[in-house]
Amino acid sequence: MKNILVTGGAGFIGSHLCDELIRNNYKVTVLDNLSEQVHGKNCRRPDYLNPQVNLVKGDVRDPEIVRKLVSEADAVYHFAALVGVGQSMYEIKEYTEVNNVGTANVLEAVIKHPVEKLIVASSMSIYGEGLYKDDQGNTYQSASRTLSQLKDNDWEVYGAEGQKLSPIATGEFKKPNLSSVYALSKYDQERMCLMTGQAYNIPVTALRFFNVYGTRQALSNPYTGVLAIFSSRLLNDRPPLIFEDGHQQRDFVHVHDIARACRLALETPEAANEVFNIGSGNSYSISALAYQLAETLNKSYIEPEITGEYRVGDIRHCFADISKATNILGYTPKVSLREGMKELATWLEDQMAVDHVDQAKEELASRGLTV
Repeated sequence: MKNILVTGGAGFIGSHLCDELIRNNYKVTVLDNLSEQVHGKNCRRPDYLNPQVNLVKGDVRDPEIVRKLVSEADAVYHFAALVGVGQSMYEIKEYTEVNNVGTANVLEAVIKHPVEKLIVASSMSIYGEGLYKDDQGNTYQSASRTLSQLKDNDWEVYGAEGQKLSPIATGEFKKPNLSSVYALSKYDQERMCLMTGQAYNIPVTALRFFNVYGTRQALSNPYTGVLAIFSSRLLNDRPPLIFEDGHQQRDFVHVHDIARACRLALETPEAANEVFNIGSGNSYSISALAYQLAETLNKSYIEPEITGEYRVGDIRHCFADISKATNILGYTPKVSLREGMKELATWLEDQMAVDHVDQAKEELASRGLTV
């Protein structure tokens, strides 16, 4: 039985990956620091973590513990990271230490104790704006919005001639456009792993996750996924806060599909040294999502609040082209948004959420990171 090390494996995505691996006859060890922002003040082993997981409480910034656990592993999933676009813009040192230095520790351990496969969690945030096209069919890889138009509440994306551009699915070939410290750190993680893997002949796969949702998200963490943040607000009978006009489009993918894609990346030899988008292949507007979630939670009487504000680092549209993952990994999403929301709603019935959204919003505003 192969031993798999999952850094950050006690978190939302990592714990579901552990379940997937154990169901498929892998032995799993987790390294996780059980940070307060994710796990609360008790910082204890979460009840949802599979009892067959060997949990080692420790920090990925500790090279000794990382080296020891890597030496005992056949393969490594490196998921340990701080997550939060807005927060990364003022906790720069912390994000850089955890995401970049932590990855360096994993890589130095893998160099000393080579593994059969290293899989790193990357992010759609590295794209910045997604791909766009104009009426003539021309594709734009570096579309962006100016601060002056955002101050005028003009949220759309335009070409060089002032024509409005239409969003299209974003493929892995798109050039990165890094608009936050978090995005930069995720791109660094991805590139560091791929470069090191090629240099030392260690198979590496990078998975660019889109907007992941599902059970076990940290509802009291205001920098987690948007569905968890909206859920926290609704559970406290408060309206979801939506920036801009709510028509921005994203790709929402269920965590069970993410976990399966991660296992496929481990088991597919052709995935070596490749980068894959892992999403649903669909796009949804943020406002439509808020209304659908409220209806699912029987909170349809709570209207979302459209703030008309812009957060530094936010983008207009980005959703995934998953054809590469389908063709090489055999990955196809199985959980529809409606099914996933129903499962989420059932889980939420037994959850309590402390709503820190207003506090996080004030943190951004006090630093001039909202417009």
